[in-house]
Amino acid sequence: MEKSNIWKKLERAKLNLGKVVKNSRNPHFKNTYADINAILEAVEPQLMEVGLLLLQPIKNNCVVTQIIDVDTGDSVESSMELPMITDPQKMLSAVTYYRRGTIQSLLSLQAVDDDGNVASASTVKKQPISDDKFKRALKAIKDGSYSIKQLRESFELTKSQEAQL
Repeated sequence: MEKSNIWKKLERAKLNLGKVVKNSRNPHFKNTYADINAILEAVEPQLMEVGLLLLQPIKNNCVVTQIIDVDTGDSVESSMELPMITDPQKMLSAVTYYRRGTIQSLLSLQAVDDDGNVASASTVKKQPISDDKFKRALKAIKDGSYSIKQLRESFELTKSQEAQL
């Protein structure tokens, strides 16, 4: 089997990524957000399954999110410069915040509000798949880099989409 490049691997990983559940609440702004653990829980298994490694080092006062192809060493990254903060707790909060931001940006992650039932349920309801993403999934199935089983396990398919399988 021919080695895939990092872009093909990222596409395969993104095909399996559903929306990230907003599992935390910010009482100050009265909004919800996906914390770093929810993001990593959704993202890392999908990246690792296709041979991609996620690292988030701090370099030159920047939080850097890197996705590295373990076969080729190729990588993509997103970074944000940290603010000048002297309080260690506030700095760690900023690092966590920027880790979330850079990975969300790098992977164009979508989020879904958690109404409380999603987080407490033993199985998360699958999200529908867009027509464009479904077409890419069909191509990946035809190429042998994705399976019908993976598609059905990851997404809620319409009757029309099921008929195309």
